[in-house]
Amino acid sequence: MKPAFALTALSMALLLSACGAGKDNPQAHGPDPKMPQAERGLLPSMKIAEPVAWGDQKPKVPEGYSISAIATDLKVPRQTLVLPNGDILIAEGKGGTEAPKLKPKDVIASYIKAEGNTKVKGGNRLTLLRDADGDGKYEMKTVFAENLNAPYGLAYANGKLYVANQDALVRFDYTDGQTKATGEPVTVTELPAKINHHWTKSLAVTPDGNTLYVGIGSNSNVTERGMEVELDRAQIWQIDAKTGAHKPYATGTRNPTSLKIQPGTGVLWAVANERDELGEDLVPDYLTSIREGAFYGWPYSYWGQNVDTRAQPQDPKKVALAVKPDYSLGSHVAALGLDFSIPAIGDKFADGVFVGEHGSWNRENPVGYKVVFVPFSNGKPSGEPVDFATGFRGDDGKTRGRPVGVTVDPRGGVIIADDLSNTVWRVTRNR
Repeated sequence: MKPAFALTALSMALLLSACGAGKDNPQAHGPDPKMPQAERGLLPSMKIAEPVAWGDQKPKVPEGYSISAIATDLKVPRQTLVLPNGDILIAEGKGGTEAPKLKPKDVIASYIKAEGNTKVKGGNRLTLLRDADGDGKYEMKTVFAENLNAPYGLAYANGKLYVANQDALVRFDYTDGQTKATGEPVTVTELPAKINHHWTKSLAVTPDGNTLYVGIGSNSNVTERGMEVELDRAQIWQIDAKTGAHKPYATGTRNPTSLKIQPGTGVLWAVANERDELGEDLVPDYLTSIREGAFYGWPYSYWGQNVDTRAQPQDPKKVALAVKPDYSLGSHVAALGLDFSIPAIGDKFADGVFVGEHGSWNRENPVGYKVVFVPFSNGKPSGEPVDFATGFRGDDGKTRGRPVGVTVDPRGGVIIADDLSNTVWRVTRNR
């Protein structure tokens, strides 16, 4: 973008977003959030996440916990995986292709979002961390595999390490203690990669290692590029780990950014990012169990049968089938990480999930920019989300980090990938 045009676009965006200044509508959380009236205008409200360095600061965590940076100077860390021996793998990458801009607002929105992201080039690699003596300091940092294509989702089972690149699900053979891949990755199945407006491919594997699930995001906000580019998009695939055979497991999930199998139940859970440009308080991003064969609304409706008239042609039969998600995380928080807790994390956080919220770009009063804990009871979300790691966006309006993946370490830590400062953090209880 030329500097003069960028300045004009930025000025226009800030002027229009200022029309929403003063709004501070509370975010609706939980199983039954109120759906306000949709608001549509020339441009959505926008607020640039102005990046600055952490310096001597770091994220804030609850009393009785500590946080430390266990890896820095990474190349866009997105998701992490704790291997059986305690080593940590980090997927580093930045994907997508340049989609055609349909309207001036697309150009402006792209500029606004880019200003709040790292300028570091994605690594297209997996980095391995090792803390050999268990003192919480990861003295080894080495490249496990490189020349990948925007890796994101990670999973391990039965001696196989699975990586969801933006264009294919691949696997490596893995033995405990291995620090470098010994061969080229084997393709399990190709994944939809045309345009890749939402390029991240989330991943989960069943405990027996036989079945994989991949989350595939839409190629647009609400089909403005046409339905032909949405073939096999906004879905969660079920994949046979041995053959690569796949089928849609659930559909209508606009951008399912993280998947996890619930321990003890085998139920698949996801966090998903919903659509934009219906107002600052629509549409809620959500946490939900995923039912086989279920349709979750996109693009025709949201949160059940709330019709989105922008999706044309309409499909009343699909709307009638739309399933409500289990739990609202709030609109535009941009949930990108999900993992189930364990008792070793501490009594207050023993039963529930941690969610990494990357943060909004399209609200006058920003939301997200933190890791929250959603408490569970009887296997389901129960109660308001609790702040777990905050301060990524400070009271000064400066943004020092943006959480993406969250991973619970069986040894009692919570691993947080921060793709703005290119840092991986670890939160532990004080002993």
